[in-house]
Amino acid sequence: MKRDFLSVLDFTQDEIMETFETAQSMKANIPQHLNDLRGKAMALIFEKPSLRTRTTFDIGIQQLGGFSLYLSPAEISLGKRESVYDVAKNLERMVQGIMIRTFGHQIVVDMANYANVPIINGLTDYSHPCQAMADFLTILEVKKSFNGLKLTYVGDGNNVAHSLMFAGARLGVNVTIGCPKGYEPKPEAVKDANEAAKETGARIIVENDPFTAVKNADIVYTDVWASMGQEDEAAERRKIFLPFQVNEELMGAAKDDAIFMHCLPAHRGDEVTDGVIDAPYSVVFQEAENRLHVQKAIMYKLLK
Repeated sequence: MKRDFLSVLDFTQDEIMETFETAQSMKANIPQHLNDLRGKAMALIFEKPSLRTRTTFDIGIQQLGGFSLYLSPAEISLGKRESVYDVAKNLERMVQGIMIRTFGHQIVVDMANYANVPIINGLTDYSHPCQAMADFLTILEVKKSFNGLKLTYVGDGNNVAHSLMFAGARLGVNVTIGCPKGYEPKPEAVKDANEAAKETGARIIVENDPFTAVKNADIVYTDVWASMGQEDEAAERRKIFLPFQVNEELMGAAKDDAIFMHCLPAHRGDEVTDGVIDAPYSVVFQEAENRLHVQKAIMYKLLK
């Protein structure tokens, strides 16, 4: 039976940990895995531009012995030039898997319903599961265990915040979202995270004071204040989010051995200062590298 990866919640805790083990093996010994997906083809559909997503999926499938086809909005324009259904029914006859990076989450849901090959969510406005998987693989590498950890996300309650809550809930990591009033995560995302957290005992908290949110955090995480498609709101959002900037003072509220994370790209001087993102406790580039390896493991799990 075909599997899709649209949300972190699509994988059980055991499946996430197995994926991490596979990713660590693929990271440690690239030549050993050169035939894992030999001859398999991935279609990479991009409605939104990306540095990390395109590079890591493109290189990733090649490091497993497969190959990729990059499809930009000029080729497809989902739902406009061609319906999602027609795209799905065409591609399922030509490739073994499809990755989509788009705006509306319903597009990937529809694609998964229509296509008879695995669908991987490379990003939607609701969820960014591959990023969260890379984030928690990085946390495991640095902290060695998830037991008792507190992750605080500071900023907009966006797709990244949603996926961090889902991953924390699955893996037993307490997640606090620190955001201005009116910019909290979507209620349905909080509900789903809390439901998943019942199995692990993780606590999912939404807090409107940044220093309260960051207090005693093991991991401090942030993202841009205005995502793609919100450019018109950027100036207004900057005023609202400035008290939530992750600077040296805010990091001081976290634990002494806390690490800093960011999904990138970063707007230095806005959501994070140079002094934090370039500090020894920043793991943002290790985190970015792990997109490559965890996505290889996800592709292997779904396409093998």
